[in-house]
Amino acid sequence: MSLFKKIFSSDKKETLDKGLEKSKSSFFSKLSKAVAGKSKVDDDVLDDLEEVLVSSDVGVNTTLKIIERIEERVSKDKYLGTEELNQILREEIAGLLSETNVGEATEFSIPETSKPYVLMVVGVNGVGKTTTIGKLAYQFKKQGKKVVLGAADTFRAAAIDQLQVWADRVDIPIVKQEMGSDPASVAFDTLKSAVAQDADVVIIDTAGRLHNKVNLMNELTKVKRVMQKVVDNSPHEILLVLDGSTGQNAFEQAKQFTKATEVSSLAVTKLDGTAKGGVVIGISDQFQIPVKYIGVGEGIEDLQVFNKYEFVDSFFK
Repeated sequence: MSLFKKIFSSDKKETLDKGLEKSKSSFFSKLSKAVAGKSKVDDDVLDDLEEVLVSSDVGVNTTLKIIERIEERVSKDKYLGTEELNQILREEIAGLLSETNVGEATEFSIPETSKPYVLMVVGVNGVGKTTTIGKLAYQFKKQGKKVVLGAADTFRAAAIDQLQVWADRVDIPIVKQEMGSDPASVAFDTLKSAVAQDADVVIIDTAGRLHNKVNLMNELTKVKRVMQKVVDNSPHEILLVLDGSTGQNAFEQAKQFTKATEVSSLAVTKLDGTAKGGVVIGISDQFQIPVKYIGVGEGIEDLQVFNKYEFVDSFFK
């Protein structure tokens, strides 16, 4: 059975199809122009395709990789028609995503090996970091997990307030201090509280500032060091949240944060409001960090576990 003929869960898939609508229509209108009047994939078509991928925020390096793979196929089959290009692109992009997103989860889950499982969330302000934390907490609680939130972004009162709103909405405990408190101290208190409550999952929000990379690096290192005094090997996961609608700017943020700390997974938000969905392909490939979650709507259920086959199927539908 073809990977693309899988039966996807209808509600989730419908939301994904709708969320990627702008990206898809923008990409295919560009692709149609690139192959208009051409019957065979030649150098001109490949040049135009390169332009389409770059302008769809796939990123230059990833685009060159895709073009190279298609060139290989064209050299094997001299008469490759433009009508087959859609399927070839689909296969090559899925192949590329498979190299990074190996053995990805299909549902919201946490490893059973660590209790509590400590998730530290990083990302600049405005990317949907706190909303992603709230939606994740909701999903974990829905599975019967005991969740505790830690408001370690102490540089903005709004960040603490916003996390409190989500804690109230999902009805889970939150550990917080005054604005301006030491983030490491908040993280320490959060883990102490989580251990005392026998919690399954701890989600720690951190400050979203990139104005000084050295400060950011020092701060995140300190937070991690303090957490390890309470829970061995914590944080077990560092999730970087990126705003998909910012396109190439998301690449830059990923570059800065991966230099500042050991990011182990990615969440790409706001894909429903943009034509820049191609950024998911480029970021996953360039940073070799799995995309774990994608945001495709405002609703509490609209944070989805990223599935490469569903994503490619929706993008090329």
